[in-house]
This record gives sequence, structure tokens and C-alpha cells, in this order.
Amino acid sequence: MALVKPETFDDKEVTMVYVVGRLSEGKRVEQILSAKAIDYAVDIEPYQSRLLGILPVKHEGIGFYVLSAQVDFCRRVLREAGLVQGLVEEDRD
Repeated sequence: MALVKPETFDDKEVTMVYVVGRLSEGKRVEQILSAKAIDYAVDIEPYQSRLLGILPVKHEGIGFYVLSAQVDFCRRVLREAGLVQGLVEEDRD
């Protein structure tokens, strides 16, 4: 189980669990989800960071989507792996 085409989830409820802006971080998220046999899809997502901790800066990153039924488990394993910067804690519409 691992990366699947977004169409695989067409008739299922999915939730974005993580958003990355760096390739190395994305590879780590992929490793964790794959190791736990979790199917996930990716898509381009906007996100915001702060320059010097003050000025908001908009970027595009990669959002990781999982089945909504697995989102709590996925958040927990990503958090335990130290992947917290891009963790999406609440469901986004």
C-alpha cells in the first residue's frame, strides 16, 4: 500500500493529513505512511508560512490525503515520527 491515484478515492471521504513544502520532508511522510500500509494520494495545496516570524508568505506545497477513517491514526504516527510542522490537525473543507 502506498501512493495511489486521486481517482482511487473518488467515492470515499478523504482528509488532508499533512502538507509539505520540501522534498525531503515529503519523502519522509511517504516512508511513514507506506511503512504503516496506508494508502494516500497527493495534490498541490496552498499553505502559508511566516518570514522572520512576522510577515505571512504564501507557497504551494504537496498535500497528503488519506481516508477519513484513518486520519486520527495517521496524525498519531506522523506526530510520533517527529513530523509536526505540516501536520493538519483539523479537517479542512
